Amino acid sequence: MNDFNFMKKMSEENAYLFKRCIRKMLDATFIVADKDEKLYDFIASESNQYDVNTYLAAIGYKVVVEERMKVAMLQQADEDIDTVGLKRVNLYRFDAKQVKLLMVLWLLFLERMGYADPVHVTVGDIIDKCKIYQINMKPADFKDSYRIFKKFSLIEYSDDITTEEGKVRLYPSLQFCMDIGQLKQVMSEYIQDKEGEQDELLESEAVDE
Repeated sequence: MNDFNFMKKMSEENAYLFKRCIRKMLDATFIVADKDEKLYDFIASESNQYDVNTYLAAIGYKVVVEERMKVAMLQQADEDIDTVGLKRVNLYRFDAKQVKLLMVLWLLFLERMGYADPVHVTVGDIIDKCKIYQINMKPADFKDSYRIFKKFSLIEYSDDITTEEGKVRLYPSLQFCMDIGQLKQVMSEYIQDKEGEQDELLESEAVDE
């Protein structure tokens, strides 16, 4: 049985930050230093992280802190990964277009990381990158995706997100947001689509000859 007596010993400020961290994790999955520096600093502390994990263990969760990227993330406790009925808890299923868009955003982050801090891109940059990878999305799809990504602390954006000049801030949490199995499936489908197009092109050229 978990002992929560440590909560009674917290200062008023630490108790407040503790509650905010727990709620932020359960709501958004990620705490990013670039967005919530105070919360990240709190949860990155080894003693605070231990207390948070003690609390979350009661409901089958744990927090993992990636110090290099300064991202704290909520994950399912190891002992519950194979438990029937709990495996998909707190796992948001991005659709295929959203996964492809996430890959584009991550590529843009990698390209610009180190050149500028924080990392910003424009909506036009994202659209151009999508065109390179032949990812076709309607304006409404982009808008809905941005809203979901913002909720999970993957990006931040200004009110002019509907224009190509609108700025989008990219967070390092993009690296950790995709389920590996889902990513592999989407990539496999994407590669198959491209191979299919190449086969059709070769067949067309053979007919022309």
